[in-house]
Amino acid sequence: MGFLTLLLVVDAAYGTLSTLRSGFWAALALTLFLILLPPRVTAGPGWLATRGLFRTRRVRTDRLISVVWSDGVAQRLVLKDSEGGLVPLDPRVLVDNPCLWHLLDAGARVSQERGTLECGTVALRRLSSKVDGETARAVFRASGMDA
Repeated sequence: MGFLTLLLVVDAAYGTLSTLRSGFWAALALTLFLILLPPRVTAGPGWLATRGLFRTRRVRTDRLISVVWSDGVAQRLVLKDSEGGLVPLDPRVLVDNPCLWHLLDAGARVSQERGTLECGTVALRRLSSKVDGETARAVFRASGMDA
């Protein structure tokens, strides 16, 4: 909303604002909002889902067959289950929300016990250390013991 307001104010300041241009600016602002809208991540016992703009992806965490961590400019964690479910997500979401991480970790442990998790234990350990480190830093900050 702020971006649209800024566009309209700048266009009005130049004296070129019209109904057609206002519609164009509104369409541009809406398009940018929809493109930049992050997916919503939800989880429960044995499942994790991401809801994007056009579809929802769901994976059974208790039936995982692979967990792949892809590094790069935009890090991604790709979860795949035995039923064909595939969920890519930003690992930062799990680091920032330990409750989501706990649900994923519990399901992944079930997958490991069942022997269905063929690859991904290294990625899960890497993510676990990130979550643990961030949680410890948050506890130290809250208690005033941060350096």
